[in-house]
Amino acid sequence: MSSSFEPSLSTSGMRPPLASADAPSMADSLPSVNFGFEDLRNRMAQFTARFDAFIEKGRKQVLEETNQFHINLAELQENQRMRQRDIEIENLKAQTHAQTLQKESAEAAEMHAAISSITLERDSRLTKRDRLRQQIAETQKAINQRLEAQKNHARNLDAQSRLNNPELEFWQDYLCLRIDGAGREDRLKFVYNHIVEKDWEAEAWFELGTASRDYEVFHTRPKVDRDALEREVELVNDDRDFGAFLKRMRKLFVDTMN
Repeated sequence: MSSSFEPSLSTSGMRPPLASADAPSMADSLPSVNFGFEDLRNRMAQFTARFDAFIEKGRKQVLEETNQFHINLAELQENQRMRQRDIEIENLKAQTHAQTLQKESAEAAEMHAAISSITLERDSRLTKRDRLRQQIAETQKAINQRLEAQKNHARNLDAQSRLNNPELEFWQDYLCLRIDGAGREDRLKFVYNHIVEKDWEAEAWFELGTASRDYEVFHTRPKVDRDALEREVELVNDDRDFGAFLKRMRKLFVDTMN
């Protein structure tokens, strides 16, 4: 049994009729659609312009910030250099100040040492001055006492001389003796002659100290035996017989020169 093909049910029935050259195209029959490419292009161009401006602005801002950073960094470096220089100057000032303090301390120590030395020297001189004043006072007192004793002795000698002048003249003639000054108030020089038989002009003498109560012989010419001289001086100081003393002294010179 064979089936028949129904053209109404085949695809051929759905095929459009063959187009001819003069027939309208399907595209022309489609509705027109407006996608807005010009607006999109303008918007993209505006976006691109704004983006380029943003990028340019950002680049300028970055460049300005970079330049400002370098400027700030240079200022900081300059400030650091100035601070370092100030620190060095302050350190130098501190060292100079420390040296000045050390020098002043040394000078102060030297001044204190000098003051101490001067103080010690002053105290020593004051002590020495007081000691000298005491010695001067004691010496002056001794001098005054000695002067008073000499005055008393001189008064006694004067009184005695008034009584002894005739006796003294006798001894001068008898012993070939003369009395001279010895260059000092408290000394007398007794000069003998006619001692040596071969030379009557030859002289012998001795210096007698009269500053105190006891007599003292200082010099003789010629030199005589010291022990004998001391015995004669002790004897006259004991018996106070001055005429006998003059006689013994002449004999002592005669024994020495002959």
